[in-house]
Amino acid sequence: MQSPSKISGASTSTTSPALCTPQGWADLPEGLLHSIVPLLGSFLELLAFAGTCRSWRAAFTSYPSKSMFCTLLPPLLVRPHITVRALQLPSKSDDGCKLRTCKVLDLANMERNLCCQIPEETFRKLCFAGSSFGQLICGGGRNCLVVDVFTGAKVSPPQLPFGDDTYFYSGMLTSPLASENPHLLVCAAPNQHSCDCSLLDWPVGSDSWSELRLDDSRIEQIVEFKCQFIALVAMDGNYRLYTLSLAPQLGLLEIATVWWDGMDACPYLRPWIVVCGDMLLMVDHYITLSFGAPVNYKAYRLDMSTVPAVWVEMKKLENYSLFIGSDVRIPAFSCTSPGRWGGRSNCLYYGYYFQPWVLHGLGDEADAVWDPDSDPDLVFKRNWYAQLQPFWVYPSMFYADGQ
Repeated sequence: MQSPSKISGASTSTTSPALCTPQGWADLPEGLLHSIVPLLGSFLELLAFAGTCRSWRAAFTSYPSKSMFCTLLPPLLVRPHITVRALQLPSKSDDGCKLRTCKVLDLANMERNLCCQIPEETFRKLCFAGSSFGQLICGGGRNCLVVDVFTGAKVSPPQLPFGDDTYFYSGMLTSPLASENPHLLVCAAPNQHSCDCSLLDWPVGSDSWSELRLDDSRIEQIVEFKCQFIALVAMDGNYRLYTLSLAPQLGLLEIATVWWDGMDACPYLRPWIVVCGDMLLMVDHYITLSFGAPVNYKAYRLDMSTVPAVWVEMKKLENYSLFIGSDVRIPAFSCTSPGRWGGRSNCLYYGYYFQPWVLHGLGDEADAVWDPDSDPDLVFKRNWYAQLQPFWVYPSMFYADGQ
């Protein structure tokens, strides 16, 4: 029987280097391996491909469009409150820190069990501040930590210019850590009850933070949209959008927007923004009193072709689905063509603590999508939590295109 490490029909001739053909799977040319990558249909398949051998991993690393999987596949759902046994994994990191092995769900491959390891210090000593590009951002007191959700690699920024009661409203990276000039942005206050919030900027690798004082306001989200950083700012009980500039210094510039009836402030209590293809959406819910879905989510698209820009209700998201978590600091994601992995379009996947997720239809499809077996008393409200909640994430390896 032919060895499984050999390719069927491969020549074993060694008469001339010019006539040599691949002797095994590890010898396949990079171009051929690159043609296989876009055919893979789940994260499990992608991870298996990258983990086959050194040459296959190198081919995956050099593949120029890995980030496309962050829109074609659903994000993974990390459930940090559910631990699993994984005897083949170490209990401690290389620096001696204890690791918690957490359950991970892949909506595109539910029959297989996945897990990740998160340092225990992020649960016991630090608080969740956000996540970006596969990195978990945590803070406590004057300390901040950036840790890769799946590899465990850590980055420790300089100490923050606050005391031991620092409260973190949000945290995000402007680009992957492996990119040319990433920045870590953190919105924090001296304590949970203080109105004196600041936006702190750390150019990764530098030895100091820059600070922008925020007068009686806080930044809850920052997304990159069409080469601009857009910040969702809570101010005086209302929400407004700003563009964020990093150079030559930190700065915010309001984007004038109009809602229905000429309202210039967001009418919702706890909205969130998400980039969905070439659209910037703002989404929130309202409680319904019918016997169907207990809440109804609505999405609005920002039309920037006019001044001021106008929020336009999206009756349907057509071929998109959205993913959110219960903590305000958990980033939202969108995915196109969910039918290719068994998902539903014009729907919102809400990562939850007790149930893995709850599925909602957007707009008029709320009642049609709602599963009556779901607990009707679930509170669908994004908030700030002391403990790390279930969160959606794409592995960091999918953000390094061609590197």
